[in-house]
Amino acid sequence: MVILDTNAILRYILRDNLTMAAEVKHQLLLENCLIPVEVVAEIVYVLAKVYSVERDVVAKTLTNIANISNITIAQENVVLYALQVYAATTLDFVDCLLVGYSKKEGYSIFTFDKKLRKLLDK
Repeated sequence: MVILDTNAILRYILRDNLTMAAEVKHQLLLENCLIPVEVVAEIVYVLAKVYSVERDVVAKTLTNIANISNITIAQENVVLYALQVYAATTLDFVDCLLVGYSKKEGYSIFTFDKKLRKLLDK
């Protein structure tokens, strides 16, 4: 299994460098690939802050990436839930991950963040 980094996934999503996008696609055909949670968080940040992609489009795009047969996303149930929360709220993605860990894995989250606490208490 090979780990895909943020840059590789961004080239694949954005297709702003067709050669690199094709290389990522080729890699996906050759081998099973892993996207760590940290990479997902960085992709969300870059798409939203650098490319001004709307939250719901970011969530949908990454959910579609998760559905590619040769891609595994670490903590996938947490990440997919976090993407849903991200699309529906104004929370930062890392806070959405914390909600995912709480709701999908049963972790309790200690926080002073009122917006996060409110969502965790639902």
